[in-house]
Amino acid sequence: MNAIRNFVDKIKPNVQKGGRFHYLHSTFEAFETFLFVPNDTTTSGSHIRDYIDMKRTMSVVVMALVPVLLFGIWNVGYQHHLSHGVMASLWDNIFFGALKVLPILVVSYVVGLGIEFAFAQIRGHEVNEGFLVSGFLIPLIVPPDTPLWMVALATAFAVVIGKEVFGGTGMNILNPALTARAFLFFAYPQDLSGDKVWIAEKADAYSGATPLGQLLTNEPISSLPSASDMFFGFIPGSIGETSTFLILIGGLFLILTGIGSWRIMISVFAGGFALALLFNILGPIVAPDNAYMAIPPYYHLIMGGFAFGAVYMATDPVSASQTNRGKWIYGILIGVIAVLIRVLNPAYPEGMMLAILLMNVFAPLIDHYVVEANIKKRLKRYQKAQLATT
Repeated sequence: MNAIRNFVDKIKPNVQKGGRFHYLHSTFEAFETFLFVPNDTTTSGSHIRDYIDMKRTMSVVVMALVPVLLFGIWNVGYQHHLSHGVMASLWDNIFFGALKVLPILVVSYVVGLGIEFAFAQIRGHEVNEGFLVSGFLIPLIVPPDTPLWMVALATAFAVVIGKEVFGGTGMNILNPALTARAFLFFAYPQDLSGDKVWIAEKADAYSGATPLGQLLTNEPISSLPSASDMFFGFIPGSIGETSTFLILIGGLFLILTGIGSWRIMISVFAGGFALALLFNILGPIVAPDNAYMAIPPYYHLIMGGFAFGAVYMATDPVSASQTNRGKWIYGILIGVIAVLIRVLNPAYPEGMMLAILLMNVFAPLIDHYVVEANIKKRLKRYQKAQLATT
């Protein structure tokens, strides 16, 4: 590392103010702080800095996502060979999956970081670190057969419209990765829904529907994959959303490292399960033909993108609620709305995306009323103490 440090220090004067390539300062700073913890000194405000800066925080999230990505690569190959009736080896599945998934990952990073660097150079500020995670998330929440040009277009939309127009990382009101997913869903619904997009190059005679899709077409509940297959992820779906088991492992890693909010994760699952249980009880009375009400409540937590959204999307520290009480309210409402959309609106069987984006908008309002309620509570306590002393 000393050799790299010396090399960086040698070229650094050229990109600083007055240097020959000073206009590349933002680009240089991005690579330097990615390799080494910055030694900046504060001149005002708080004088205590933690070595866990934004880049290190984002790196931890990426580490939590790696097992999900690797399983997604294998599952893409597994589902493809399964549809053709071929029992392929582990490496054959990985090789096929890698051919499908890695190009999407590369396009996401190249387009997103390219725009980030361009904005940083034009505005003369540092490169935002947030896209380290967003660039990893976007490939995980799309079907494996998504055309690369669509991925590029959605990524550009998410970075420019979803983030940069608000001022960059830390200023966006919506989760950037979900903004990309929403753009694709509404702009190209034929490539983001139905039973033809979840298995890459599937056999024509093979059903490629996800469990949510099967319920939408009123297939009997007995035809759904087993609960264990849905929990461990041996089902068609978006690249990184099928394995609830690995998603929970990643969530536990984020909680132990202090990066992810356990309040939001637990409340999302609790809210979704509570409403699914209520629907399951009332289903035979109010809507006996609604398959989404008839399934066991915990199925909602292991189908589609519910778990992935709860762990990696709802906990976005920028677009989520910031107060502790607000996080509980925010998470419960996400779980409730996601199940509500699934059960009552068959046009959108995957309700998690819309639920999180909706609550992203209301997160500041939740925090506002939580803070106001706390102020009023403390004011009453103060007034009560004043009366007691007089």
